[in-house]
Amino acid sequence: MRAAAVILAAGAGRRLGAEVPKAFLSLGDRPILAAAAAAAAASPAISSIVVAAPPGYEGDARVCLEVLEVPTAVVTGGRTRQASVRAALAELASDVTIVAVHDAARPFAPPDLFTTVVTAVTEGVDGVVPVLPVTDTVKRVVGGRVRDTVDRASLGLAQTPQAFRVDALRAAHEAAAQAGTSVTDDAMLLEETGRVITVRGDPGNFKVTTMLDLVRARARLGDVDG
Repeated sequence: MRAAAVILAAGAGRRLGAEVPKAFLSLGDRPILAAAAAAAAASPAISSIVVAAPPGYEGDARVCLEVLEVPTAVVTGGRTRQASVRAALAELASDVTIVAVHDAARPFAPPDLFTTVVTAVTEGVDGVVPVLPVTDTVKRVVGGRVRDTVDRASLGLAQTPQAFRVDALRAAHEAAAQAGTSVTDDAMLLEETGRVITVRGDPGNFKVTTMLDLVRARARLGDVDG
């Protein structure tokens, strides 16, 4: 089975307050998108990469992909995450049967995590999500009042890349578009109708959402370059 990576980089990153979209902020000597794409390309399970870029930044995205040794393509992302995924899925080669959907905002996903989720899909499931266990005590809060404590044993913190059978994910996105359903990750579209399993996530695979996250990411590279 041939697998491709879809990297979502069309988010504005408003919580960072930056002048450019989040995926194009610098991380060491390259943009965040370049780091995320390089990780995907380094996995032997990934045969090609499609990036969904913000309107007007398609050229910048192509520059981020120039050094990669797998075929790449850039599409214009939509106004929502789901629209960007649909646009990227439409660009996949016809022989690609598995897709790993990844947020560019997670630049430290290790290449072997892409390999792990893709391999798990080949075992006969519709989707695979990397998760981390919840270590903090979780409270259900309504209107500022604690209502109860949630059993964390059955909870997991989802990451990307998440891998899927291409036909199953396409059908799920089409159904969601027709129904007007909005989700925060692709696995949500298949949790009720398909078989979605988990694999162990990576603690270092954090998401750059706030300025504090960006500082943490840059500090991590500083430690590595040390």
